[in-house]
Amino acid sequence: MKNRTKVLIVEDEMPMAMLMVNVLTRVGCEVEAVCTGKKAMELAAHMRFDLITLDIRLPDANGLELCTELKQRHISRKTPIIFISASPSKQDIAEGLERGAVDYITKPFEATDFIYRIIFHAQRKHLSESNAI
Repeated sequence: MKNRTKVLIVEDEMPMAMLMVNVLTRVGCEVEAVCTGKKAMELAAHMRFDLITLDIRLPDANGLELCTELKQRHISRKTPIIFISASPSKQDIAEGLERGAVDYITKPFEATDFIYRIIFHAQRKHLSESNAI
């Protein structure tokens, strides 16, 4: 049996987090959701995820800095990160991608587009890992 895609959602707006969890769970993903950078770092230190979605503005952290920190840790170094933010700022988008994110989705978003991009980047990770063997 194929393993389910494991996604960590880091989102401080509860309605948005629940929407993301519901959409991804319906397509067969295993989802963990947290609302702070501290909780995200704790989970990412102990669990392997296929993908992380990260809000830029969190109550206790800057998502851009969190991305850099996640990319420096052994366990999450190769995990694709997608920023999900209400900010369509070209500067935030550029900085997010420079810090190692693979994509940037602006809120509000279409559920179908969100699912496609999550699955696409998770599958790319699996393909690169299987080709490395």
